[in-house]
This record gives sequence, structure tokens and C-alpha cells, in this order.
Amino acid sequence: MVGIITYGVYIPRYRIRVEEIARVWGANADDITGGLGVFSKSVPGHDEDTATIAVEAARNALARREIDPGDIGAVYVGSESHPYAVKPTACTVGEAVGATPCMTAADYEFACKAGTAAIQTCMGLATSGMIRYGLAIGADVAQGAPSDALEYTAAAGGAAYVIGMDDPIALIHRTCSFTTDTPDFWRREGQGYPRHGGRFTGEPGYFRHVEGAARLLFEQAGKGPKDYTYAVFHQPNAKFPQRVAKTLGFSPEQIRPGLVVPRLGNTYSGSSMIGLAATLDVAKPGDRIFVASFGSGAGSDAFDIEVTDAIGSDAFRRDAAPGVEQLLADPVYVDYAQYARYKGKIVMQK
Repeated sequence: MVGIITYGVYIPRYRIRVEEIARVWGANADDITGGLGVFSKSVPGHDEDTATIAVEAARNALARREIDPGDIGAVYVGSESHPYAVKPTACTVGEAVGATPCMTAADYEFACKAGTAAIQTCMGLATSGMIRYGLAIGADVAQGAPSDALEYTAAAGGAAYVIGMDDPIALIHRTCSFTTDTPDFWRREGQGYPRHGGRFTGEPGYFRHVEGAARLLFEQAGKGPKDYTYAVFHQPNAKFPQRVAKTLGFSPEQIRPGLVVPRLGNTYSGSSMIGLAATLDVAKPGDRIFVASFGSGAGSDAFDIEVTDAIGSDAFRRDAAPGVEQLLADPVYVDYAQYARYKGKIVMQK
């Protein structure tokens, strides 16, 4: 059966505290952290972007398991912040990990769920026998306009998953999607920052689609919240995933390992995929994991995942690459001026 062969994560070491952003814009930091449940976010260094983050995440995945890169027949990178409008990030990743030239590749865009859409594509190709392994990545250096609400959470990071049929560390029993045309969030070509659809953001956007995908999966799989050891949701802030988990019937203990947004921020396409990685970091054989991503526009992909004995075998070296907790530890905090420079918010006139 198709599943996850290995996985890896990369999170930049730089962080900025929410209170520092609030200080600059004259906002009340306690109100913001209380409302969002986010206290700091990761930010890229001046030489980091979606491509470098995707490459590092992919290399960490391959460090954990001996896989011939030439057997990777597909590379897909989901992101809202590809460094080029015309030049695939996936080709850069494929070249960097040694998968070229006998591979197919493409960049995906579906707001924050482009990475899980890449997983679904790799599942189909592997199951059909067209490829042996597929590399699916969700990575972003998320964007927020100065003083906008997104400025407090838009973060940087990514996760990479090798999908295939050869002794997976976690089986993907089923996946399904719930998708509509909902204008909750968008960025037009040439615009520097995204915009909100206001009243469409919460109920019609996130909650309708995540709950819709979850209930659809439960119906198709004949499962419910009590059948899962863990659950992971897209994390635009800490409040949304906790609320949707409670609504669906999951406990705080089930979502705790994957709830990384309070220290990480919202890594957009990397969000639910990093949450899944954090959960796999502590998972044991037999554990069942429910995952529901979300992408504005809008849609949600749900997955029914079961951890296998392979995760504890000699073939998979979990300690060969840093786990999510290791990557979140020992941060380097920067002030708003450094952050703005790293993000290109300060432009020198020539």
C-alpha cells in the first residue's frame, strides 16, 4: 500500500517575537497573542527562500533513509512564494537532490494546501506504477503587508515527504478533498502582499472546508475521532485548529504534538505538513494519524494515516536528521528592522 517512505523538515533559525512587531506598530501585544495564540514566528535569513528551504527539507528526508535519488520519478513543490514566476522550484530541488533528469516536476499553488495536493499526486503516480518514489514538498516564506494582521503570523519553513510503496513508515489508507470557489484570501499577479476576504475567512473558508473534508473522510473510512491517536490541522493561528478539533470531537491531547504554530507561526504550505512531521517524530507503530490541510480559495485535503513497524526499523534513521523540536530550539531572535530587511520590506533607493 502507498505511504510515507521518509520525511524531513527545515525551519530557519531566525525568529521574531509578536511583541516586537506589536511594539513597532503601536498595537497591544497581549491582545494579539491572546487572540492568535502565537508568540513568535520563524523568518528567513537574507540568503533563504522557498527553494533553499525546500532543498534542505528534501535533503533531511533523504538523510533518514537510503534511497537512490534516481528512483525519484516526480518532484512537486507547493508554495505561495516560489522565488520565480517562471522557473520551477521543483526543478531546482530535483537537481539539488540528484533526481534529474529522469523525472517529472511541477510547482503547485493552492494557498496553504499546495503541499498536501502534491502528496495526493505522488500517491496516484506511485499506486499506478508510473513512478517508484515521488517527492512532495510544502514550503513558504509567507508574506504579510506591514501592519497587517498577517504580519504577526506569516512565517518561513517547509516539509518534504517521499511517497511510495516500498515498506512505508506510515501507510496512507485514504485521502479525500472538499473544495469550493470561496474568495477568502488572494494575491493578484504583481501584488506584493495578499488580501483578506473579510467575512469569508473563518466560517465559510477554514471551518466549512476542514470540517467538510474531515466528515467526508470519516464517512468513507468508517472512522471517527476516537479511532485516531493524533490529529493535525492547518494552523493559521493556534485558535482555529483547536476550535475545529473540539468541534469534530478530538481531544487536546490528540492535537498537542502537531500544534507547532505558537512558536513557529503560519508557514502556509508547510503548516499542516510540519505539524504531521512533528507528530511522526514521536509516533509509534500502530498509531493512527488524522490530517486535514486547508488552502484559501478554498479547499481541504484529509488523510487517514497509520504508522508501521518500519518507523522503528534499522532502515529508517529518525535521528539522522533534526526533528521539529530540534529545529524550533535555540532560536536567534531579530528585531523588526532586521526582519523587514530580510523580508525585503525595506528597499534602498538608488
